[in-house]
Amino acid sequence: MTTTMTVEMVTFDTLDARALAAWWAARTGGTVVDEAEGWFVAVEPADGAGLRLGFQKVPDPTPGKNRVHLDLHPSDPAAAVDELVAAGATFVARHTEGPFSWAVLADPDGNQFCVSQPQTAAGS
Repeated sequence: MTTTMTVEMVTFDTLDARALAAWWAARTGGTVVDEAEGWFVAVEPADGAGLRLGFQKVPDPTPGKNRVHLDLHPSDPAAAVDELVAAGATFVARHTEGPFSWAVLADPDGNQFCVSQPQTAAGS
């Protein structure tokens, strides 16, 4: 028998859990929940469904490219990239593979994430 698991949260290591949680909550429309006096802070999704984002205070976050990242799919990717950069994200690169393209950005702590057009059923 195989145990079925559901992904409930994606967690980031950070020097300041409250600050990074607040930044992501403002981008996603979520609500910040301080679960452990600033050591661990979560962002609850606005609609109560979907993944939570976790932010864990550590003394030394892993340097270099993060091995796990978020893929964001806004209705207007170009506008979203502009808004994210204006809010403190850093533009890293733009990539294209066939008909699919995406922008790589980094949040204020340097965690990279992608912004792309959602795939349609025909393109999935």
